[in-house]
Amino acid sequence: MKEEKKEIRKIRLKSKNWTFILVGLLFIGIGYLSLSKGSLTLAPVLLVTGYCVLIPIGIILK
Repeated sequence: MKEEKKEIRKIRLKSKNWTFILVGLLFIGIGYLSLSKGSLTLAPVLLVTGYCVLIPIGIILK
């Protein structure tokens, strides 16, 4: 039988990737904080921006 080698690919993130991810986490933290204060307009915008825009850009960007 043929022996197949499993290829493991690692995601290599650069400093600009980490910057986007950290800014995304900051947006998420501020979003949850404003949500706990009762904001129903700013909080969802911050949370969606953090989860759906900044963190994916930080992961996908080369």
